[in-house]
Amino acid sequence: MTMETSNLNMDKNTEDKLPEQVKPTRPRRRFSINLQKYWLIITLITFLAGSFGGFGLGRYSVHHEMEVAEQNQSQDIAALAVEVIPPDGYQLPAKFGNIGPELIAAGVIDYTAIVNLYEKNGQPLTEEQLAILSQGSDQPIIINSQNAYFLLNLFWAFGLANANPILTEGPISQQGQGDVTRFASTGGWGLGTKPINELFASTAIVTLKVDQQALVEKVAALIYRPCCDNPTLFPDCNHGMAMLGLLELMAAQDANEDEMLEAAKYINAFWYPQQAYETALYLKYTQDINFSSAKPQSVIGKQLFSGSGFATVHQWLQSNGKLEQAPGGANGCSN
Repeated sequence: MTMETSNLNMDKNTEDKLPEQVKPTRPRRRFSINLQKYWLIITLITFLAGSFGGFGLGRYSVHHEMEVAEQNQSQDIAALAVEVIPPDGYQLPAKFGNIGPELIAAGVIDYTAIVNLYEKNGQPLTEEQLAILSQGSDQPIIINSQNAYFLLNLFWAFGLANANPILTEGPISQQGQGDVTRFASTGGWGLGTKPINELFASTAIVTLKVDQQALVEKVAALIYRPCCDNPTLFPDCNHGMAMLGLLELMAAQDANEDEMLEAAKYINAFWYPQQAYETALYLKYTQDINFSSAKPQSVIGKQLFSGSGFATVHQWLQSNGKLEQAPGGANGCSN
């Protein structure tokens, strides 16, 4: 290589004077060297192309998987909402019977006042609901999104007026300090034709047998509501009083404990849709339990569905980014 290099150093004039046969030939670059040089470049380009192509495919794959996961999650959420709030409602193990006419006759419900109330709120009572109030009904009670508010008021009135030891001897009388009207479930009732003191536990619309009464007291102690830390056994708000009324009616018609608790699970869901939905989410995420198969005690018990219990549920969902809005809003609680 040294000699070749020195030959290349001859000046141009000297080269032109030499015979053609002895003119130095310029060395050709070895093909192998060029190939090696370009091979490195080709390899680098191929690697980069593959890397960026792979990155693009990987990014597409991850994005696609995220979209699929989001779609699946949306479907799961929609399915869960249907579990909590069944579109066709939930049939309770009880019939209305004659409670509507008896509540009106006893002055607990002013028929004209309640009709006007619903018209004013833009939710006029249906023909069926008017008949339940004025004539009674042998139809089974089905709670759904359309009649949940009506049933809340109807059974608030029933729970308030029906004569039962839970009212006269239970916590609401014990803590009333001689004035039962101091609670929202009593003093808050404004659709009667008589003073609250005259309506409270005043009418034996449904009289329970000893075993039925014991069952109501047992079940009422297990059912909570997220507006406070009191069980149905202490019905100091409208939801608590309405639940008590429903438990009494179900027991009077021979519903058993499991039926009453399962019914209470769905009654609370229709009365507290957002809270029930969040509780269902919590059970799904933390225990992989569906609302429909969850034991009622775990759904509406003190640990998850009391005021303090639900606060814990809500905080967990919020901290873990799991909060979802339930279809429809929660009904307000008079407390």
